[in-house]
Amino acid sequence: MGSNKELLLIHAGMKRVFLSHGVNVMLTPQYYTLKKEELPVKYLYQAKKIAPSLFDGLLEEVGSYEYLVYKEEDKWVFIAYNPGQIRSLLLSKGINPEQVGKIFFAQQAVEHFKSSVLLGENEALVALDNTVVVVPQTALDEEVKPIPFTNNFTPKTGITLQGVYGSLLSMKQALALALIFLLFGGMFFVEGKRYSKGSTAIQGELQELQDAYPSLQSRIQRESIADKYRSIDSKERRKREIIKSLSGLIFKGATLNSLLVNDKGFKAQFACSDEKVAKHLSQLAKKEKFQKVKNTGSNTVEIEGVL
Repeated sequence: MGSNKELLLIHAGMKRVFLSHGVNVMLTPQYYTLKKEELPVKYLYQAKKIAPSLFDGLLEEVGSYEYLVYKEEDKWVFIAYNPGQIRSLLLSKGINPEQVGKIFFAQQAVEHFKSSVLLGENEALVALDNTVVVVPQTALDEEVKPIPFTNNFTPKTGITLQGVYGSLLSMKQALALALIFLLFGGMFFVEGKRYSKGSTAIQGELQELQDAYPSLQSRIQRESIADKYRSIDSKERRKREIIKSLSGLIFKGATLNSLLVNDKGFKAQFACSDEKVAKHLSQLAKKEKFQKVKNTGSNTVEIEGVL
């Protein structure tokens, strides 16, 4: 999204501007120092380590410098720049540093300088020996027409000033997101109030129950009651499971004659049409893991167990 921003060319003769939106800027050679070197290094991090030593005696001692390094054909390109100087330059041109997304250097776009780019009324940018320089307009060939400076000059990579971050969103996009977040915030607030009222109502009902039944106010008594009913619930569930399992043993030739279920255990008696059915019923009962299965004669099968 940053590459779609308007690109401004910053030069010494530039007039102050008044911006209401974010931009990218490109600096002319007046605001950076350039060196190209053939070095026996292979990786970018190695080149960056030696960058300060290459500019010994070439930079002003005022302020601190940082370095942009990249490879251009068989040479390493080193650009030294002063962040504090750039910040002051932007302010002097009416540009708030917070309005700037990316900062580029003219040398990064050397391939686009196929002709001159005018800087005000007296100077121009041209590419000489694959290096972008500032020259007087009087030195330009009158037959060669200058080219306009557009967003097409935007390089792929740039720098940001330390402590300043360009916005990825336009003002309209930021406002739209702010409204969406505000809407969600309102929804959460309304839901929170609703849940708060529901919680208050539940607490009120609980307090009414405790007032009606003082014994419930004791945590130990509440837990004792809960344990008691938990045990009852467990037994009732077990009874339902046993009845369901016994009903699965009823098939053609096997009839449930009697069933007794109480809190201690159960006893079921099946009448079978013949010995083969009785044997099959006993096998099914054992698969259901009933504790006691027995044949009592006359093709009768009794199943017993405890809860």
